[in-house]
Amino acid sequence: MRRLTQFIKKQIRKSIARDRAMEKQFEDASMNLWPWREAKLVWLVCVLVMLDFISTYAFLELSGNTRLAEEGTLASWALDTGGFLFLLLIDILAVGTLIGLALAFRKVFNRQGFAGYARTAFVLMLLPYSVVTFAIIFNNIVLTFI
Repeated sequence: MRRLTQFIKKQIRKSIARDRAMEKQFEDASMNLWPWREAKLVWLVCVLVMLDFISTYAFLELSGNTRLAEEGTLASWALDTGGFLFLLLIDILAVGTLIGLALAFRKVFNRQGFAGYARTAFVLMLLPYSVVTFAIIFNNIVLTFI
């Protein structure tokens, strides 16, 4: 039994050493994707969710085109259920949940001593959302004026 325990401890130490060796590369990759502080990414996500809401309102209400509709499942349900104020609430809850999860993963990795992985997980959770939301905002603006 003792031999098995020693073997398991040795394998865990090897695994941690491998992870530590790769951590810097992951951190460098996340710095290439988002070279600024993580707080700026949170602000960007918050600004983009508000612009998404405003542009959605503009293209659905101000475009005058009755053929347009919200394509997102959750957003469509929110609009049908409670209108634009409910959509705003759902948007805030969804983005708050995403940011909360990103912060939680970051905290877990930091507690384990993997700051590079913590930053990488944080960036990889929020940056794709930002890119997609930016494209949606652009699409909403184009649809508003067509």
